[in-house]
Amino acid sequence: MKVTSWRIGDLEVKLPIVQGGMGVGISLAGLAAAVANCGGLGVISGVELGFGRADYAVNKRQANVLGMIEQLQRARQLSPNGVIGVNIMVALNNYAEIVQAAVQGKADIIFSGAGLPLDLPELTAGSPVKLAPIVSSPRAATLICRRWQKRYGRVPDAIVLEGPLAGGHLGYSLEELQTEPPRLERLIPEVVQAIAPFATDLGPIPVIAAGGLWTGQDIARVLQAGATAAQLGSRFVATVECDASLAFKQEYLRATPDDIVLIKSPVGLPGRAIRNSFLERVQQGETAPVRCAYNCLQPCTPKAAPYCIAAALINAQKGQLEHGFAFAGVNAWRAERIEPVKQVIDELVAGIEQA
Repeated sequence: MKVTSWRIGDLEVKLPIVQGGMGVGISLAGLAAAVANCGGLGVISGVELGFGRADYAVNKRQANVLGMIEQLQRARQLSPNGVIGVNIMVALNNYAEIVQAAVQGKADIIFSGAGLPLDLPELTAGSPVKLAPIVSSPRAATLICRRWQKRYGRVPDAIVLEGPLAGGHLGYSLEELQTEPPRLERLIPEVVQAIAPFATDLGPIPVIAAGGLWTGQDIARVLQAGATAAQLGSRFVATVECDASLAFKQEYLRATPDDIVLIKSPVGLPGRAIRNSFLERVQQGETAPVRCAYNCLQPCTPKAAPYCIAAALINAQKGQLEHGFAFAGVNAWRAERIEPVKQVIDELVAGIEQA
């Protein structure tokens, strides 16, 4: 299969490869810029971006806003000509603030999921930033397109279709994930068909397929199914440029297929992660008293939560895995070594061409 560039509005991306946004602090400016420099689309995770700042404990909201702007500025310094996006969860309590910070920081594109970003165009009005909702079904894609077209006179610049094999918080029920959820390859043509009526003068809305993709052959498979590009998250964790600690990356290297498990997050969503002693203690009913210092996600009820998800993910990012855990896609166990992003991209491109 020939590797060709593709467009999101007036943005050209050289390779059909999007690096998924991974929080907290797993995909920051370092990883996003490295992917962008290789011709892919690099993505900064917009969750708790201020956790490394000195003022985080004093004024968390301000630290997160400034963290977003700083990460975008750093990414642009590292990759002056690359395409840089941010991933912002609808469930964030300060969603509007973080979106506006992304606009101020001149993100090329905002990816938004963990809820339906029905009012996202209102928050970015007057800016050139491109918008890409993240969905898990044709119904959700159609709903967003109709709402945006009716209320704002526009449609998404791209749509990310995240299948059931992705890492992190998932758009499926635990019951669906434990039985037989629809395969990504089946969902792709359904979403492409559902959003076909919303094509613009620039052409059809690009569909970016995500969830469980690891090789160039995987990318070729979803492109053949009708996707315009593929999003990979876990594949970029075990890289030199990934912004996580070495200990976090080593979790991927030590994992076996049996270590990739489904969990119930304190925010009420199912997620996929690497089993470790922290998650085993949670499963056994041990809980850590939650004094909410973060107030980060709308669905979270601290009094009922067995642990603080923000604290657990920040601890993991820093390498303190005894007090946290690593989110991961279903194929994370396939990581064998820590290598440069360019080496990963070269291997993916070769796999696409050979498919």
